[in-house]
Amino acid sequence: MTQNATTSPRVIGLDCHPDSFTAALVRGQTPAQATIEKVFNKVPIDRLSTWAGKNLNSQDLVVLEASGNSFEVVRRLQAIGLKASVLESCQLGKLKEVHANNDKISALRIAKAYLAGTTKTVWVPDPLTQERRDWFHAHRKITKRTTQMTNRLLSYLSDNGVRLAQGLPALEHCQAVLCKTKAWTPRQWQVIEGMLLELRHAQEQREHWRSLMAQEVLSDPLLLSMVRLCGVRDLVAFALGAIIGDIHRFANPRKLIAYVGLNPAFDDSGEDQWEGGIGGHGRKDLRSLLCESAQSILRSTHPLAKWGKKLLASKGSYNLAVAAVARRLTVAIWYLMMGRWTELEEVDDRLSQKVGKIITHVGKKRIKTSGKTRKQLREEAVHSLKTGRVYVLGPRKMFTPKPTTRPRTMLEEIRQEMEEYERTHDPRPKYKSPQEAASDLRDVKL
Repeated sequence: MTQNATTSPRVIGLDCHPDSFTAALVRGQTPAQATIEKVFNKVPIDRLSTWAGKNLNSQDLVVLEASGNSFEVVRRLQAIGLKASVLESCQLGKLKEVHANNDKISALRIAKAYLAGTTKTVWVPDPLTQERRDWFHAHRKITKRTTQMTNRLLSYLSDNGVRLAQGLPALEHCQAVLCKTKAWTPRQWQVIEGMLLELRHAQEQREHWRSLMAQEVLSDPLLLSMVRLCGVRDLVAFALGAIIGDIHRFANPRKLIAYVGLNPAFDDSGEDQWEGGIGGHGRKDLRSLLCESAQSILRSTHPLAKWGKKLLASKGSYNLAVAAVARRLTVAIWYLMMGRWTELEEVDDRLSQKVGKIITHVGKKRIKTSGKTRKQLREEAVHSLKTGRVYVLGPRKMFTPKPTTRPRTMLEEIRQEMEEYERTHDPRPKYKSPQEAASDLRDVKL
């Protein structure tokens, strides 16, 4: 063992499972120089803190692959003063050997992949962001469940020859309307009642999560300030806070655009060139919401909508225009979350209407439980929009208008030619004045 290998810090590759973990203690600066000191195989997960306190020190770095409980493992290790990082699972999965794999091999592979320096580190969200993500994912799942139950009911009605022209009515009137569409048998009606029961339960859960998200937006000045942007309301604002988390981890708007996945894919290798769309990379959940916001912007009279419609007219692709508007909206989101925005002096009708709809999503029961009236909630929201955040524009960045490039006139070209003659001290200039040169040129054209 060389001296560099002995003095280099240890890297601990951790292969975690719900009930156990395997750790490989590796020391070295590169994968070729790495030496395995010890391997702990299939240790119970509830002994993680005790095992780490006995076998690791503050100089060691624990790396593990992103999985279901990886964030919780990192938080446990950080709580006892250890350093830990989560590596992207997509890249590590490509290094896996198909013919030979076990927990020991996986732990060693994770450690050597980190020493290679090509792995990507996953940001570990703080507890508040993690809780918001749990809410957001629960709302998305129950929204999907509501759509599934609605389609199942419509499909069952269609199988029995019933087609609703206006779609499925409201749940409080649905049972009465469906009862009149056909002479249902008792067994058929029991199937419909079961589907309505599941649909009603899914709708109640959806309203429950939407109410909690609306309350969170109203109580957080950062999330509430997001509704200042056109196309952004409580759902998108909450998703921005849950998915993005700490905006300072993105150094510039381009980093945030790449994280969301609004930068087009490309492959330029050799003689072949390929340009793709915005799918297949980035956060699909947040990108889809921003594209929906872009579509609502295009339906408005916002200046960004005018720009998007011009782009649509020139390119002829609606999806391209939506993606471009969503990209510009993401840039505005970065600046607003960073606080580089103008202060809100007055709430206009558009913003006041948004606040009213957010309060409506809170629901009458939760408004009554909070002990406040709708008017009080509106006043608190307006006060938070005006004074809840401190906005600071970049003092070093000054606005410099771009020079307008236009073709030079004939008189300007002749004046420039005369100035060049004067600089070279030509004793016989071609023209005495621009007007004389212009009249001479007109005579030649005639």
